[in-house]
Amino acid sequence: MHSIWKGAVSFGLVNVPVKLYAATHSHDLSLHQVHVLDGGRIRYQKVCELDGEVVAQVDIAKGFTEGRKKITLTKEDLAKLPAERSREIEVVEFVPSEQVDPIMFANTYYLEPDSKSAKAYVLLRQVLTETNRTAIVKFALREKSHLGVLRVRDEVLVLQTLLWSDEVRDPDFPSISDVKVTERELDMAKQLVTSFESDFHPELFIDDYQAQLRTLIDDKLAGGDAVTVDDAFGKYHSDDDGEDMTDLMAALRKSVAAAAARKAPPAGPAAETKPARAPRKPRARKPVAS
Repeated sequence: MHSIWKGAVSFGLVNVPVKLYAATHSHDLSLHQVHVLDGGRIRYQKVCELDGEVVAQVDIAKGFTEGRKKITLTKEDLAKLPAERSREIEVVEFVPSEQVDPIMFANTYYLEPDSKSAKAYVLLRQVLTETNRTAIVKFALREKSHLGVLRVRDEVLVLQTLLWSDEVRDPDFPSISDVKVTERELDMAKQLVTSFESDFHPELFIDDYQAQLRTLIDDKLAGGDAVTVDDAFGKYHSDDDGEDMTDLMAALRKSVAAAAARKAPPAGPAAETKPARAPRKPRARKPVAS
């Protein structure tokens, strides 16, 4: 694992230098869309809805719409906001662990001590365990303020971001408000629960869909259904090359124009009176601000 952030946990006068690691990852296989006829990748372009032009990334800003009013927020506008760059995870209070509703949990991170002495780290871990308390913390990550909790998992401090209170919706389901169950129904339901009682072992559960998808892919690869992507194709179809789609569109337009020119019949008198329309030139890219 690679750390994604370095800082310190502070509570009172105690300062615990730590490194932050993502604690989870997705095991889903990454699929993409292809053209059934030739296997070519399907790409999405950023097109302006007003003029239909493909827009380069350098010409894209953020916008906000409220009702019928729309505003544009440039990088210069956003740069004026007070960016959150603090490297401190501040403990604001210690609360009973059962008071933190799991619905508020968002992303999970592991904390590793980032100093030669891990005593302060172990002290915080032990006090959380023995008091059965969870630390409510405030911190900044990727220039955004976050609310979070510190808790202990397998002798490691875990930081979990929390949703803000106004991000959790209140349920409103009138259809269940007046429903009554009988004592007999409740007793039978309890017997059913008892028959399914067990200890939770997450490693015993697998993602059947992903496992079968992996088998399907392996069978196709072994069965000779795969095609080799040549260098020319890969040049424009790599997810990681970072090339501007505007440059790609210019190359495609030129290719279409050249192919059309080869197939066009010899120019006659009618063609001379109405010259062919030249392909539209691609928009010039603006220099990227340094």
